[in-house]
Formats: sequence, structure tokens, C-alpha cells
Amino acid sequence: MVPADDPQTRPRVTGDRELEILDATIDVLAEVGYDRLTMDAVAQAARASKATLYRLWSSKATLVLEALLALKDPPAGELDTGSLRGDLLAMHCGQNRLTDPRLTAVFSSIVTALGHDEEFAAGFRERFIGPKIARSREIYRRAAARGELRDGIDVELVAPALAGIILHREFLLGLPTDVEAITAVVDQIILPAALRPSLLQENA
Repeated sequence: MVPADDPQTRPRVTGDRELEILDATIDVLAEVGYDRLTMDAVAQAARASKATLYRLWSSKATLVLEALLALKDPPAGELDTGSLRGDLLAMHCGQNRLTDPRLTAVFSSIVTALGHDEEFAAGFRERFIGPKIARSREIYRRAAARGELRDGIDVELVAPALAGIILHREFLLGLPTDVEAITAVVDQIILPAALRPSLLQENA
């Protein structure tokens, strides 16, 4: 059975109008957090009726998830820079990426929801995080094909480390996330763990 909130089956509003509602959802989410976000608040921010929201999204979880999915990743071609270092910086720096304050505010606001809202957590991990994991694996696959990776590397362990370190710095230590911070983590932690020693010497 197709879910009631599947974009191919549910009623639609005009494309631009729907994007406005989803963008307003992100604004409310970043401002008040997932737990305090309500359909009323989103309707007010988007200047839409609550009936319109419920006609399109049956719950807060489905609305927030689709708003997150509307935050576009960079085109795949932009992530193929010819090196692991370049690909990692392209994937994590820029609009709707880790250096975007709006996105990190959204991530902070949904942490509690992942622990107690099973509907949202399942959808978030499958539809939002899943494609990002796939992109990360592709980046490391290309690096391996170019002969950049050292023997015996555990990609499943190394690949999430960059985002994990940056989010730890942001949320637990209160340190800013910018291009300089991500570059330092890439150069000082990720590349030494991932690259062949000969390549590290060349880049030293």
C-alpha cells in the first residue's frame, strides 16, 4: 500500500506555494525546535490555513520530513572533484551543508525527536540520512578506484567521522562550524586515517 503522504498520491498545491510552506516549516523548526513546532505555527508563518497543511501532510512528522527533503544536496557532479579531499569539502561546505547555520540549527532542533518520535526517526534515517550515506560511500568508492585509500581502511567507520566531529564541536562544545574548521578536520583527521602514506607525504 502506498503511504497516504506519498508525494505522488496526495493532493498538491502549486509547486512554488508548497515550497513556501516547506521553507516556512524549516524556519519554525530552526526557531522553536521539533517538540514545540505545531501545524498552527507553520500555517501562520506560511500564511496558509491549517486545513491546507493537513490536506497535504497528515502529521507534523511527515511535514517536517518533507521540509528537510526539500533542502537540496549539491548535484552529484559537484562532488566529483578528482580527489577525496576535494569531494569531502564539496559535500560538507556550502548552502544546506554543515557550514550553513540554518541547517545546523535544524539538526539541533530534531535531536530529541529522533529519540521519542518513531515515525519521524524512521523516515529521517531512511529518506534524509540514507541518501547522504550513499553519497559518502560513492565518494570513498571513487577514491579507492583512484588508488587514494590505504589498504585495510574501514570506510563504514571513517566515512561518518567528519560529520560526527563537526556536530560534536557545534552542539556539545559550542564551537563555530565554518570552512576552516571542516578543512582542519579533513586535513588533520580524515585524510591521515584514509589515504595511502605516500599520498600524505605528497600533500604535506
